[in-house]
Amino acid sequence: MSGACLLTGAAGFIGSHLADRLLAMGLTVAGVDNLSLGKSSHLATAMQARTFKFQELDVNDYPKFLDFAAEVHRQTPIQTIWHLAANSDIQAGGSNPDIDLCSTFLTSFHSLKVAQQLGIPEFVLASTSAVYGAQDRELTEDGGPWFPISNYGAMKLASEAALSSALERFLQRAWIFRFPNVVGSRATHGAIFDFVRKLRRTPHELEVLGNGSQEKPYLHVSELIEGMIHLWTSSRERLNYYNIAPDRGATTVRHIAEETIRVVSPQASIRYTGGDRGWVGDVPRFRYSIDKLKASGWCPSLSSDEAVDRAIREVAAENPV
Repeated sequence: MSGACLLTGAAGFIGSHLADRLLAMGLTVAGVDNLSLGKSSHLATAMQARTFKFQELDVNDYPKFLDFAAEVHRQTPIQTIWHLAANSDIQAGGSNPDIDLCSTFLTSFHSLKVAQQLGIPEFVLASTSAVYGAQDRELTEDGGPWFPISNYGAMKLASEAALSSALERFLQRAWIFRFPNVVGSRATHGAIFDFVRKLRRTPHELEVLGNGSQEKPYLHVSELIEGMIHLWTSSRERLNYYNIAPDRGATTVRHIAEETIRVVSPQASIRYTGGDRGWVGDVPRFRYSIDKLKASGWCPSLSSDEAVDRAIREVAAENPV
């Protein structure tokens, strides 16, 4: 691969791991993040690289974002935009729809505008299983129709549509990666992160939203990064779109709660709030097909439970108090 990469959400949970991986490949990476959820400490490794440049800014401040990207582009032409900036608090987006409009869709819109303005040929969109909505069948990339039940899923699906339109008008190539629940070090949100933080505050009881029966596939962030890099370098259609998920199993919220208690506070009891889902817009269970991913020549090695158990140890170590 040649040229620079422009990475939005660079200081976030997934973005910072991706920055490290792209830099390890010898690429020039320009990262932006408004640090609303991302942390500058996540970029400690990346900042040591001479080929990494970071700017704290809001992607929706389009003039500032364009100026930064244009300066990078003048020095080293940007080949690919990796767009990871988005709202990751799905519950908050359900209470206030402006959050996902601004942080999930408009960040995509403005990133595509930068690509068009500067003539950047490639675009990678971090999407989500939430675009599918609540489905009883196995989720395949071409299964449709899809009816998201969260504002987050709706705005990610709208972002996919905007990318498809941009591909017709000015992009040369695009990738859409639909993530399941991703877990691991540097987490800033999610069930594991929330459970660890709750147990640090109240070590004798863990409140769990729902009845614990919610069951979904979980992917470790290290394997997500490897999967994305594999597909970016090997899948060269004009539009490349993939589910990325573990090959083995799904994990219940009950398992996550019990394992987190075992690691963090063995004396704690669990108090379930009841119901088959944690909040409005929560998809209580889904099954991903990754046949297309496996046909590309790559597959995660960790099962869903293995990814979760490893992530609990990592997140607990990063949040000791």
